[in-house]
Amino acid sequence: MNTNSMQQHVNEPTRRNNILDLVMTTTDFSISGLEVTDKIGDHQMIDFSLEVQDSNTSIQHKQVLDYKRANFELMKEELGSYNYEVLMSNKNAEECYMILKDKIATATEHHIPREQIRPTNNPP
Repeated sequence: MNTNSMQQHVNEPTRRNNILDLVMTTTDFSISGLEVTDKIGDHQMIDFSLEVQDSNTSIQHKQVLDYKRANFELMKEELGSYNYEVLMSNKNAEECYMILKDKIATATEHHIPREQIRPTNNPP
């Protein structure tokens, strides 16, 4: 369950010796007072309180790179303008990696615009 940030809250049998009825939430929700109570048919009833955030909270937008509007030609020019032999002389592999990573990040900021997207997995 924890692979997808899900939590299963029922820890005792709900039908004979089996846990068949589940209450699963993401970590964004809080369950309190969960009890396995009286029977309904051949299942035990589950009683609990669900605490959710106020629905009036603002929706957070996420910024992502907009590759459709990227200028890869200018990015290629910028990355080709560096003298990597000089930049990386007398450096170990880790230092060379960090230099290259920094140059790519800088070129990305210069030539790939960002766009804001609304998260699709917001709880109601």
